[in-house]
Amino acid sequence: MLERIKKIFALKNLLHALGIIGVTSLLLSYLSPLIHPDTSSLFPLLGLAYPIILLANLLLLIVFIILRNRWGWILGLILLLGIKLHLRIFSLSMDNDPGSQETISVMSYNVRLFGLYDTDFKEATIIRNQIFDFLTKNKTDIICFQEFYHQDPPTVFKTRDTLLHFLDFRDHHERFSRHLKSRQNFGVSIYSRFPFIRKGNVIFDNAGSSNNFCVFGDFVALGDTFRIYNAHLQSIHFKKDDYAVFEDETGDISSQSNGFLNALKKVREAFPVRAKQSEIIAEHIKGSPYPVILCGDFNDTPLSYTYNQFNSILIDAFRNCSSGLGSTYAGKTPAGRIDYIFHDASLESAHFRIQQRELSDHYAISCKIYKAKT
Repeated sequence: MLERIKKIFALKNLLHALGIIGVTSLLLSYLSPLIHPDTSSLFPLLGLAYPIILLANLLLLIVFIILRNRWGWILGLILLLGIKLHLRIFSLSMDNDPGSQETISVMSYNVRLFGLYDTDFKEATIIRNQIFDFLTKNKTDIICFQEFYHQDPPTVFKTRDTLLHFLDFRDHHERFSRHLKSRQNFGVSIYSRFPFIRKGNVIFDNAGSSNNFCVFGDFVALGDTFRIYNAHLQSIHFKKDDYAVFEDETGDISSQSNGFLNALKKVREAFPVRAKQSEIIAEHIKGSPYPVILCGDFNDTPLSYTYNQFNSILIDAFRNCSSGLGSTYAGKTPAGRIDYIFHDASLESAHFRIQQRELSDHYAISCKIYKAKT
């Protein structure tokens, strides 16, 4: 009898501890979009781990309900408190129908240098051609590329000329870090069927790496003038050794621990840089004289300070007209949705699509943009 009482008491203490851990971690993760990463490195990490924290708490809720434990009520209320944040991760929106209204088709795509440094030159050429084939079959009015690669002529690995010629784009705007000796260019670009009446860059004030940029272009369509931004925010710069920690099956605890800590250090260092970059872009957007469309690889999740800078002033097209998790990262690390299309509140979005075939470590995303009815 005494042993049974001890087991019951131990179980209650365990459930009590799990309840405290679950509620605390969930509440702290709710704050992650509001706390600047310079203030604390804990909150951005909790935002990154939010899907796992949410799932763990949902499992705890089921256990508490089955056992009729009072923590079930507490945890249930905390989960309801964060319903708006849950819907950043898992959208339940219905698709919109533009009807007879004219639309602008927009795509955002991190092409990872068209596979140039993932494999040998012959294989990279195949990947590049497969991406071009995908773009040809899914023609859009405007494409925003991140991790774009272009080599000055003469070269057999043509990217810019192919896009302009075979995909019938009338204009483009790009910003690169240039390697003069090898004539190579790495950066971001916008390709448009609408001529740009103005092109510009958003300067990050030396914040971040030399390959992360934001550019914009003004164009006329639908009887109005619009501004489109293409942003590639601070990358984590994982190398092969960093990815190996997610694949290591040797059982070497020491090696795995060191690899994990090194990867975690790179993740933590990137958070405040992206936060600063997002603030600069958000301020620039606020000064736009035209309705804005923002595309990009933010390298951050919907429960981040970075995402919150844009979500507070623009509409997330995925959440506006699509449903599900919307994962856009196809790489080796679990990242979820880190590529976005945002638009002005005076605009509407429809037919949000995520590329099905993996040709890069990101999936292309696209949607239709049109004027909201007044």
